[in-house]
Amino acid sequence: MADRLANEHALVRRLVGDDAGAWDIAGAIPRDVLREAGAAGALCAALPKEYGGLGVGSQENGEFTAYVGSLCSSLRSVMTSHGMAAWTIQRLGGRDQRAALLPQLVSGRLAAVAFSEPAAGSDLGAMSTELRFVDDTVIVDGRKSWITAAAYADLLVVFGRAGDNAAAVVVPADTAGIHIEKIPHPLGCRAAGHAHLQLDGVRLPAANVLGGTGLSLPLLVASALAYGRISVAWGCVGILRACLGAVTGHARSRIQFGKPIAEHQLVSRLVAELFVAEQTATRASRYASDCWDSGSPDLVVATLLAKHVGATQAMHGATSAMQVLASAGASDGHVVARAYRDAKLMEIIEGTSEICQLLLAKHALATRWEGL
Repeated sequence: MADRLANEHALVRRLVGDDAGAWDIAGAIPRDVLREAGAAGALCAALPKEYGGLGVGSQENGEFTAYVGSLCSSLRSVMTSHGMAAWTIQRLGGRDQRAALLPQLVSGRLAAVAFSEPAAGSDLGAMSTELRFVDDTVIVDGRKSWITAAAYADLLVVFGRAGDNAAAVVVPADTAGIHIEKIPHPLGCRAAGHAHLQLDGVRLPAANVLGGTGLSLPLLVASALAYGRISVAWGCVGILRACLGAVTGHARSRIQFGKPIAEHQLVSRLVAELFVAEQTATRASRYASDCWDSGSPDLVVATLLAKHVGATQAMHGATSAMQVLASAGASDGHVVARAYRDAKLMEIIEGTSEICQLLLAKHALATRWEGL
């Protein structure tokens, strides 16, 4: 990985520098930063080389995602949404659509995926955005809420209903009838460009619809969510690694009662809990990426498990980190303050922890456990 993505690691390190905290406070990442990262292929490193991407596997892309997440979860969130758009087009688009659209996503143009709606968050089956076909055009009407990176996007991959089936349509963000309202003060990933979308009579060529209109909504959504969940899982690994860096440095240097706080047993317990959280999330993510790269039939449940474990461990680990740093980590924009807020959001996006638990329980109940 170090050889294949060394340039991308150096690029992200240079682009982020010491600015992640300032971006968090300002609620925005400079567009030129995002465009440079996108043009280098860093926002969707798994895109095949035939489309101009880097063509790395899930394991390599995951470790790179964790690195980005350790520097700036907002940038990683943009990376996740952009990558989901690329993955959706790659999986659902026809040959001509892939050839026309995918190279744009490694040229500096930015993309986002629009799932959730005011009445369709975890229950995506309640999605009401409508796609209507009139001759050789499609008309899109609906509302989307909390769409990551939508405030930056040049292209929006919008999911909706087409009659009795479902479809995804690629919508240029400057198309007439689209209103993008940036969410001003989100709890976490403040600079990730979260926004609400209003689509009123948005008229597009029917060729912008990916894969026709014969797919069920669960099948259509599952394809993009799988990519998003594994990206979030690795992003949570990054959050935990950032916390470990901050905590171990602070615990070694902070003196209380005549010795470093690392030598106080209760502090050591918190450090150990954080280390366990990072190791647990890392191993779950590595297993999911192994399944992804090998085409294992366990991919779906492994990805869901990695997302759930990563998010819950990130929240637990960030809480431990905040406790160790105390007031030293409580300043707005501080790496641990960001991690604490960002981790909470990870328990909500791409399937809440409760939704993940329900699906994992369903899998467990449907499995025959030998030897019991």
